[in-house]
Order: sequence, then structure tokens, then C-alpha cells
Amino acid sequence: MKGDAIDPKALIREAYAIDGITLSECRSIFLDWALSVPLDSDTKDLIVKLLERYQPDAPDHPMTVTLAEGLETMSKPRRRGGWRSRER
Repeated sequence: MKGDAIDPKALIREAYAIDGITLSECRSIFLDWALSVPLDSDTKDLIVKLLERYQPDAPDHPMTVTLAEGLETMSKPRRRGGWRSRER
């Protein structure tokens, strides 16, 4: 099944079509989706477009929750670990 520029493998579309899908399964699908997106794509922008597409009809769907979490996680700055984060 072919998708589009936002959902190349139609993984997100299929997730919304699965009855009884769990949050854990949606997270796994989201990871697969993220790995299938071209490297030069703006992933944050794609997540926003996916939410605009699916959230109005399925606001409580586990994939909607997963997409929103993915967007929030991308917005938060991450602390560097290891020796660079230690005080000198």
C-alpha cells in the first residue's frame, strides 16, 4: 500500500484503521514511520500535518496521543550526557 509525502508507507493511516490498537503498538508504528521519512524532511512539520489530518476525527485515538507526544518530545531541548554535562 502506497502512502504520500507525509506518510510514505501509509503506516499512520493503517494505525488509525486498526480497531483496538494500543498505545504501545502505536509507538512502535510511529518509530517505523519516523525511520521511513526521508532524511531531508522536517519531521516536526510532518507530525503537525499528520495531527491536522487525523486529530479532528480521532482526538482520543492512541496514535493521536503518540503523535502529540512525538511533537512535544521534539520541542523540548535535550541535555547532553557524559563528560560534557559535568561541571568542571
